Amino acid sequence: MGLEIAINVTRQETRVALLDNSVVTELYVDRARNKDFVGNIYKGKVVKVLPGMQAAFVDIGMERAAFIHVSDLSTGTEPGDTLLDSEEDDKGPETPKPRRQTARPIEHLLEQGQELMVQISKGPIGTKGPRVTTYISLPGRFLVFMPNVEHVGVSRRIPKDEERARLKEIMKRLRKPGYGYIVRTVSEGVKEDELRSDVEFLNVLWQDVLKKRDQMPAPCLLHTDLTLTFRVVRDLFTRKVDRLLIDSKEEYEAVKDFVHRFLPEQTSRIHYYDKEESLFDHLGIEMEIARALNRKVWLKSGGHIVVDHAEAMTVIDVNTGRYVGKRDQEETILKNNLEAVKEIAYQIKLRGIGGIIICDFIDMEREKNRERVYQALVEAMASDKARTRISRISDLGLIEISRERVREDLLRTMSEPCHYCEGRGYTRSPTTVAYEIFREIRRLDTSPEEQKIVIGAHPTVADLLQEEEHQGVGDLEREFNAKIIIKADASLHLEQYDLVVL
Repeated sequence: MGLEIAINVTRQETRVALLDNSVVTELYVDRARNKDFVGNIYKGKVVKVLPGMQAAFVDIGMERAAFIHVSDLSTGTEPGDTLLDSEEDDKGPETPKPRRQTARPIEHLLEQGQELMVQISKGPIGTKGPRVTTYISLPGRFLVFMPNVEHVGVSRRIPKDEERARLKEIMKRLRKPGYGYIVRTVSEGVKEDELRSDVEFLNVLWQDVLKKRDQMPAPCLLHTDLTLTFRVVRDLFTRKVDRLLIDSKEEYEAVKDFVHRFLPEQTSRIHYYDKEESLFDHLGIEMEIARALNRKVWLKSGGHIVVDHAEAMTVIDVNTGRYVGKRDQEETILKNNLEAVKEIAYQIKLRGIGGIIICDFIDMEREKNRERVYQALVEAMASDKARTRISRISDLGLIEISRERVREDLLRTMSEPCHYCEGRGYTRSPTTVAYEIFREIRRLDTSPEEQKIVIGAHPTVADLLQEEEHQGVGDLEREFNAKIIIKADASLHLEQYDLVVL
């Protein structure tokens, strides 16, 4: 099989997987309890302006205030801004960023209490609230509509210059003054009537947003983007996709109706999956999801990579593991690194890892081998839809990747920090806790009349004190002339303990 889309729908969540020759290349999860807000448009109220950061916080009615930087503000700028990048990247509501014509400070553009229409460009991630912009964009089937930018762009993924020129000429005729459009990749070969229909639909949508803005008090929601299922159909279900499988009868009928209106010739590629075995099990997707949540990922040769998430970055370490090679050490290291490159690129895209990513490859002595590994990583990441920058490999074997982050990655979406170690990944050892208890006893201000010291500790620590460290307990009893009583308490954390002097 070539390209396939699998959609698993339950009452609690919707999961979508994109497969290329049966290999899962993209995975999206949307849960009823944790909605995806990217693309939503709000009428908000400025709650704080921060001149020192050239940013502001905007109340949009969510739990955490939204963050807006001065570069995302169209307020107070002249119409007709130009785009930094006119490439449409098939990511739905991602907002093309215009270059500001004036460099006015944010305190001259915004004030506390001011009402503002904004769109979420990055959803809440971790403890951070959403990031918003006033450069609104509304994605349609063939176009992305930008009411604040006077510009017409054509996707660079459309290769033929004649086709790009044709589409641009059509859009120059169709667009209204003051409005901008990006022609999407799926528009290749479409007729003018279809583009006109999309223009009219998006204009009606925008007028509806403006009407709500004028009638409703801030903060309020003005526009919600499509659900995950329909966003995927709109953005990913192109003519290159061989089939789309859905395991919900209701969603299947709705998607068929949706596609029939826009691309009737592709309706036959939509299939309802009704077998007893679950869709994701049948296609082997569940196994890939479990693998994507593992810290260690094995390579076919016997080597492995380790993916560690920190607050500021993600670190990926490459190890030879069981792979010992056949000839010299340099060749063994090079082969292991080249195999790791493919898996690293695959895991970054599948897991949706964003921000700063540091890849620690095994050190290579020859410069040409380091260059081969770098070029291999650049090629492996070339198909990535997210904006990515890759630095050359350093003398220490490190490659630094900066990858655009729009939504929570798969790990944050499907897991949470360990409640026991509080996300550290480790706890103090029982021996360390036992020695802390000894030091705490020596700090006690005891009088000669006090005869007993009661220690309450986790069963593991209590067993250690009664067995391996019983001599240390005996020394303390003689030093303080007191009886030490050790009690195991399963309700205590491994690092917690109680000391009571009787």
